[in-house]
Amino acid sequence: EAIVLLDKFRAGRQCLDDFIEGARKDLQLQKKFILDVVSGCIEHKKLLDVVISAFYDWNGKRLSRGEDSQFVICYLTTFILDDLGLQNFSNIVRSLDIKKMHTFLSFFFSNLTTWIQEKWSSIYDAAFVEKHWIGPLLWRPEIDILMDQLAVKISQKNQFKKAPVKTTEPQEFSLSKPKPRPLPSPEIFLQHKICKPVPNSTYRPPKEMQIIEEIKEKNHQKAEHLYEANTKQFRCVNPHKSEHTKRVMSQIEEDFESKLKFNSFHSSAAPSTNKTNSSPIKLNKAAILRREALVDRQVEEELQLERLMRGDLEQNVLDQMDPSFQQCQTERRHLEGRITEEEIALARQRITERNKKAAQLKKEETAQLMQRYAEKRLQEEKALRDLVQQVIEGHKNSKTAKEKLQKLKQSIKEVSEQSQELLRQALEEAQAELSRKFEIIREIHAIESVPHMRVKNFDNTETAGHDLLGEMSLVELKERLNLLREAQQREQDEKRRSILEEKQKEKQQLQERLETIDLHGRALARAAAI
Repeated sequence: EAIVLLDKFRAGRQCLDDFIEGARKDLQLQKKFILDVVSGCIEHKKLLDVVISAFYDWNGKRLSRGEDSQFVICYLTTFILDDLGLQNFSNIVRSLDIKKMHTFLSFFFSNLTTWIQEKWSSIYDAAFVEKHWIGPLLWRPEIDILMDQLAVKISQKNQFKKAPVKTTEPQEFSLSKPKPRPLPSPEIFLQHKICKPVPNSTYRPPKEMQIIEEIKEKNHQKAEHLYEANTKQFRCVNPHKSEHTKRVMSQIEEDFESKLKFNSFHSSAAPSTNKTNSSPIKLNKAAILRREALVDRQVEEELQLERLMRGDLEQNVLDQMDPSFQQCQTERRHLEGRITEEEIALARQRITERNKKAAQLKKEETAQLMQRYAEKRLQEEKALRDLVQQVIEGHKNSKTAKEKLQKLKQSIKEVSEQSQELLRQALEEAQAELSRKFEIIREIHAIESVPHMRVKNFDNTETAGHDLLGEMSLVELKERLNLLREAQQREQDEKRRSILEEKQKEKQQLQERLETIDLHGRALARAAAI
């Protein structure tokens, strides 16, 4: 029952008093002893863990929850053996596994005065441990009697072993052999009727669709010819009428309409449709570009007309129809394609070499960082090894001091009465020095067991010390951010200034284009007047 309660207790989640109070409600009043055992095991867990962990390491077994029986027996043996009595203690030990109890008790009493006492003295005061826990267990002849009884029982169990029980040998059943199955009758396949094959005309498109496509193609070509004839008409004769002809025709129409009488009841004639724009229209960028494109197209058409008149256009057409010219054009395009492929291959090769160099640099930096990290770890391990060596030397020095003290005690008995006073004084000084050293060692152990509160003042001018590539202090980070903001502001100002210059340049170009268009319009008007 004590083992079950120990399994239920969780040190990090439950309070001991609340756990004992809850267990007292479940158990009866006469089982108060079980609660005392559980409470004592939990309170002295550090001392008991030292013995149980060492026992399982010595015995070559992995620690598990199965050591609770040795845990309880260790507590009963160390702390409440006098109150429990030898008879009750013997009954508890015999109720468990005798071989395990014999092994554990032998291990416990054989190492009690050696390393167990040393381990317990590092947790509690050495004098208290020796007086109250180690001393009462040394002079216990009844423990030796109990150990002998357990050894006798183990030997008797080993002698009397049961004879092996004969196992039942299975025999095969005498079953009749099954008859072979008859072969299945062959299936009857029905003969299908032979159908006529699908005609080839099913997979061919109809002729009507081909005829319709040909008609569409002819109409499309005819429409293209008509469109070219309408858009690119010859200008050998100007179809537009001059201003003098228009004025004469309008004068004739007015004279003819003045003779008619059906509009005589109107008070005034219809307003004139020929209005002159007194104020010039301000053109935007799109209008200026459209007018420029129109002027360029008109100039191009006039030049084309002149070339046609000179026969240059016919010569170009003949050159293009020449097969040697077509072959030269084909070879030129082929060479341009080859040049483009070679440029692409060279660009890929340059990118691959650049990536290889970057990967090599990254590997070298990683190797340097790993080497630096390994050196740092070696330094830390060396410092820890030196500290452990210092502690071990301190323990060795304490043992040598004890041996010297014993030798001094023996020498006091051998010397004469005259030198006893001097030796006693030397012994007292040695004891005082030894106690002072013990006190220093105890203080060192206490300082090492207390966690260090490392308070580090923050300095914004120092780095964190992580050995990273881009590591910097807070002051340097702020300075870099300020420089970056200034560079961004300068870049924005430069962009704004370049945009304004481009706008001014574009405005100047538009003005020049508008002047060119006006000049071209005046030249055309002058030519028409001439």
